[in-house]
Amino acid sequence: MGFLAWIILGLIVGAIVKAVMPGRVGGGWVTSLILGVVGAIVGGWIGSLLFNKGDLAFFDLGTWILAIVGGLVVAGIYGAVTGRGKASRAP
Repeated sequence: MGFLAWIILGLIVGAIVKAVMPGRVGGGWVTSLILGVVGAIVGGWIGSLLFNKGDLAFFDLGTWILAIVGGLVVAGIYGAVTGRGKASRAP
């Protein structure tokens, strides 16, 4: 799958990440979409290393799972670095 396809997939994953982690990702939709793109690319790269697949198909379920997991991981790291994870919750 090409780099442009990972970007398109990442935009969709960014929307999914925003829906799953609404309070943890600050910065609104633009930040979520950027984190989704980065997470999809990172997830695809790590998945290709782990599963030794050179080319992942856009409509493959494994590709989507890797992209979503990558997006969640990147969003979690972003939330931890910016301190949004605990500050947004009420005691």
